[in-house]
Amino acid sequence: MSPLLLLIIILIYFAIILVISQLTGRKADNESFFLGNRRSPWYIVAFGMIGASLSGVTFISVPGWVGTSQFSYMQMVMGYLVGYFVIAQILLPLYYRLNLTSIYTYLEGRFGFFSYKTGATFFLISRVIGASFRLYLVAGVLHISIFGNWNIPFWTTVVITILLIWLYTYRGGIRTIIWTDTLQTLFMLLALVMSVVLISRAMDLNFSGMVRSIAESDYSKVFFFEDWRSGDHFIKQFFSGAFIAIVMTGLDQDMMQKNLSCRNLRDAKKNMYWMSISLIPVNLLFLSLGALLFIFASQFAISLPEQSDDLFPLIATQGHLPPVVTVFFILGLVAAAYSSADSALTSLTTSFTVDILNGSKLSEEKLKRMRMMVHIGISLTLLFVILLFRAINNQSVISAVFTVAGYTYGPLLGFYSFGLFTKYKVKDRWAPLVAIASPILCYIISSNSEVLLNGYNFGFELLILNGLLTFFGLFIIRTRNGDIGYA
Repeated sequence: MSPLLLLIIILIYFAIILVISQLTGRKADNESFFLGNRRSPWYIVAFGMIGASLSGVTFISVPGWVGTSQFSYMQMVMGYLVGYFVIAQILLPLYYRLNLTSIYTYLEGRFGFFSYKTGATFFLISRVIGASFRLYLVAGVLHISIFGNWNIPFWTTVVITILLIWLYTYRGGIRTIIWTDTLQTLFMLLALVMSVVLISRAMDLNFSGMVRSIAESDYSKVFFFEDWRSGDHFIKQFFSGAFIAIVMTGLDQDMMQKNLSCRNLRDAKKNMYWMSISLIPVNLLFLSLGALLFIFASQFAISLPEQSDDLFPLIATQGHLPPVVTVFFILGLVAAAYSSADSALTSLTTSFTVDILNGSKLSEEKLKRMRMMVHIGISLTLLFVILLFRAINNQSVISAVFTVAGYTYGPLLGFYSFGLFTKYKVKDRWAPLVAIASPILCYIISSNSEVLLNGYNFGFELLILNGLLTFFGLFIIRTRNGDIGYA
């Protein structure tokens, strides 16, 4: 498909986004930027959070996983339901009772200054790496399919990618994102459904034929109980899914900022329950798309790429299907990537302003100036990290960096668990050392687990171990003295 035509389609898409930002950004103040004035309709938040939960990485990677792990990912999705229930029943009531803007403020009242700053810093590191990686992915696709054809350098593509987010978030912040994410989730789901439909038609399959082909294929196995040492075992994936949902939603400012923009706790709980239920059919559809892609490649003798993540882009953009599939793929990828990246930029701005710079103590006008400067600074930071990924240009190194970001959620799990389920205070100055030591120990244990644990291989459950080590570390530095704060 013509790069110019693709560019026109994407520009029309972002023109709609910018119109929404102008409408929602009118008379926006700091409360609008941080919490949407706590007036967001819960059902709009729930729908938009589907896209934010999935991201551009999911849009490409989940279909690719089917080749090696079949439908085992659904075991984690089932675990998500447990995690979201915990968020709705334990964390959301806490956040609303304390009337928090940044959820990490809880750590200051519960443990002290250093614990608070440690929690916020670990979130900032996680989100900067995660958001940069997702934007790196979408910038790469845009560069290959559009801008690279005109010899525009990659750094320019990245600047354009980030500038578009900055333009529609700098005024309204979370109040704007609530509505733009709704539109972007709609586009992502439309792209997903149309991709499934068009690929099925290309193989002359009606709906029942498609379901039968997937069910009879080698890719449709959901439950794995055979080998307890395998990363696909049901127990490991189910509980990993539960804890991943808790930390990457309930202990993540990015996701919780949307929940805190609801009118009240009751609405926030409705949002969480309906969003979690919606993720089941959506993820099942992504996995079905993956199965169809592998069946399609086999039927038409298409060589599988070395990286399974490249299968969907290969089939969608290299002429194996009608050009309209390319349009839906690009729009779906952009919508999925931006629905998570835009909220990341806003939450990073919020956390750095409130948690690191203590901006909440400033006057409205000074806080606005600080917030806007931080917004620009975070945008430039994302630009730098994306270009660093490009300079490394080594997929294994980039994956390792992204894995390191995953380690940073474990200490947050340990801190909040210790705060909620014990009455101890801690020696606050030692808390950062505990948070740093835990991921390092996890890495050592994981790297040697086959020798130490009789062939056992850690999967996503490493997060649970990380949280337990942090919990144990805090127990070691506990003290019985003083008020228990927010607990």
